[in-house]
Amino acid sequence: MKTRSTLATWLSGLDSSRLAHVLAARKDAASSPEPRSVGELADRLQRPGSVALVLPRLTLPCLQAAEALAALGARATRDGLAELLGLTSPAAVHALDATLEALSDRALVWHDGNGTLRMPTPLRQAWNAPLGLDAPLEDLLTGTTSEELRGMLTVLGIKPPGTKQQRLAALVEHHSDAERVAALVAGAPAATRKLLEQSARSTPRPRQSPSVMFVTPGRDVQPAAGWALDRGLLLQDRHRYGRVRMPVEVALALRGPDWHAPFAPLPPVARLMPVTSPEVEREAAVAATAFAAHAASVLSACATAPPARLKSGGIGARELVRLGKGANADDALVRLVLETAYAAGLLARDGDRVCPTEAYDAWAEQEPAERYAVLLRAWRDLPLTPTRARDEDNKALPALSALAGAPGCDGCLQARHGLLAAAAGLPAGQGVKLASELGPLVAWHRPLADDASPEDTAPFSAVIREGELLGVLARGALSPLGAHLAGHADDEDDELGTTARRLLPPAVTTARIGADLTAVVTGTPSARLAALLDSVADRETSGTASVWRFSASGIRRALDAGRTADDIAADLAACSATALPQPLTYLIDDTARGHGRVRIAPAACVIHGDEPALLAELAAHRALAKLALRQLAPTVLVSGSSPATALASLRAAGYAPVAETAEGTVRVERRLPQRAAVAVPRPRRNVGRRGSRTTAARASGMPADTGTDALADRLLNAPPTTPIAPTSPGADAFDGGAPCATDAEEIVAEYAKHLSYSDVRRIAHAIDTGAAITVEYVAASGNRTVRTLSDLRLDPPYLDAWCHLREAERVFTLSRVHGVLPA
Repeated sequence: MKTRSTLATWLSGLDSSRLAHVLAARKDAASSPEPRSVGELADRLQRPGSVALVLPRLTLPCLQAAEALAALGARATRDGLAELLGLTSPAAVHALDATLEALSDRALVWHDGNGTLRMPTPLRQAWNAPLGLDAPLEDLLTGTTSEELRGMLTVLGIKPPGTKQQRLAALVEHHSDAERVAALVAGAPAATRKLLEQSARSTPRPRQSPSVMFVTPGRDVQPAAGWALDRGLLLQDRHRYGRVRMPVEVALALRGPDWHAPFAPLPPVARLMPVTSPEVEREAAVAATAFAAHAASVLSACATAPPARLKSGGIGARELVRLGKGANADDALVRLVLETAYAAGLLARDGDRVCPTEAYDAWAEQEPAERYAVLLRAWRDLPLTPTRARDEDNKALPALSALAGAPGCDGCLQARHGLLAAAAGLPAGQGVKLASELGPLVAWHRPLADDASPEDTAPFSAVIREGELLGVLARGALSPLGAHLAGHADDEDDELGTTARRLLPPAVTTARIGADLTAVVTGTPSARLAALLDSVADRETSGTASVWRFSASGIRRALDAGRTADDIAADLAACSATALPQPLTYLIDDTARGHGRVRIAPAACVIHGDEPALLAELAAHRALAKLALRQLAPTVLVSGSSPATALASLRAAGYAPVAETAEGTVRVERRLPQRAAVAVPRPRRNVGRRGSRTTAARASGMPADTGTDALADRLLNAPPTTPIAPTSPGADAFDGGAPCATDAEEIVAEYAKHLSYSDVRRIAHAIDTGAAITVEYVAASGNRTVRTLSDLRLDPPYLDAWCHLREAERVFTLSRVHGVLPA
């Protein structure tokens, strides 16, 4: 049987459906430009950035099994892993197999032909000291001489073989026998035995291997350590200088047969209670309806008076209070609405304020179900916890922190996805008695999720509360709305809209107008009804029931907008469930009678003088007709033109006017030197330099848009190719390169020789299509930074691009790009 020693070999042995499953789980590895071969796919899957993307999505047992495999090292096997985890029952072993299968589905663990379990180097390096253990004996003996190995074997009473490799194998075989090591240590001096036992169970320290003792450089090793060093139970360099390390085989033997690595294949048990589908749907519908109504009120308040940004960015507490008061919503609800609306493109920065966009106008015209679905989809993918009001130092956080340049939080996103997974895993017809009991379940589904909520004591209480406010959780169970979010299928969004329309009532088009001069709307008012009532009355409360109060000021506001008393009365009568009460009609008529008794005319400037005949001449002068002069008094004219325009026109017509200040004194004119403003260069558009996406896809021999099934078939049927560049450090040998297909690939490969072929293709694809990419860049100073670049232009050996970090054009040296990922 062919030995599967690399990830590429293992991938090539999969069938098409299984490979498609791997591609679906690791979408970043299949992103454009699509890999041309299994070897290129393997290279992408083993990149540190790609592994870092999938790691936060692993469940607790997957992380525990991966850490145990990292501790076992290169000799890890399924049986060895089961023994380390202490799994003996068939059910426990079956759970381990299921966990390994989940890791294999993500190409994080695979079997080679010798029964060994392999994992990518970046995953193995995710733990500084997995399980508090150091490296295996064979790895620690890499720099040991053959003579030193002979000495260790002689002290142990083992006849040394002839070659260094044989002596190494003999020592590894001896130390791999836990009983033999335990018996050896039992006969050690008391001080040595105490030292070894303490080292075997020591707690890891930052940047240090856990089972490590430090010896003062330049001095003889302590006698207790010397006994262990002579027998290979502790290892140090040949000069016995520096730190002393304990091999993993020795540490496991000293921890004893009763010690096992943690493994929790089943989620924690929560207290459950029976719930019915109608109960869940009813409560979810109430919460979703209330959120949709509050969202409409908050965003309507933003449209009427856009909130001001803080100097540091974001929306501060004062504006949040104002918006919450107008919408009758608390701080958490206002933050949730603002963040989801901003993510959905309904709000955007406009100078020093945050204003609704054109998309908001279309959103406001939709039914409540459609409005709600837009915001719910945005909440699912938010890279933050919207309702979190304080940071780790208990300082107040502004809303819309993205405006302040705050980075996204993948841990917050994983907390939300973990909540959906935890609630989806509850038994049918059951819900948790207390919503807080979902916290431990979230921690099991997403151990690496972020739960930085200093104001809350229960784990993940903020994201759980958000789920309840949105109607995703109801009666301690996942609602039908939340079930669509947890699905993440391509057609789930359409089904979400259908379910929302079924649960949320349509917009209300009529109001109950009372004799107390109030209009009450039970439910979410339609956009037309809300606009009408906002134009003639003042909104007092919002939410599931909204109340407007009529007053003279509101009626005057409508009259000032050009409407007549009859128009106002007719519009209100059309949307009223009953006849208009008499007090309201009297209020409309009384306000209309006094409206316009005093008029204010616009005037950009006033022209006056002491001679009425001269002013009359100016008013009748044809050359001054463009000033639109109007005589208010014999010696006073007003004009709609600016004072400067009027002054220039009069002088051009042969008159000699003078300008006055606001205080009525003559203004002295001084000419200042004119200077042109320096134009600020704008970022270039992301337009492909060498062709469109379709052109680039045609050059690579692949369609522009394909599914994972088709891609899996092409990869398995692709002919073998040869590499053009080495792989990233720590990855398996890259055996799937391909000859360059475009000019950009050839040029990039020539100047960035240390990049893998996959990275070369990604840079070339970004140049050809104008797509954005993320690169790891090493500056001339040696500092490593991660930059997102767009609108790339090739200028060998340099790369011109728009840097999103600096928000400016920057020049990058191709040879200093050390890694590439999709943006």
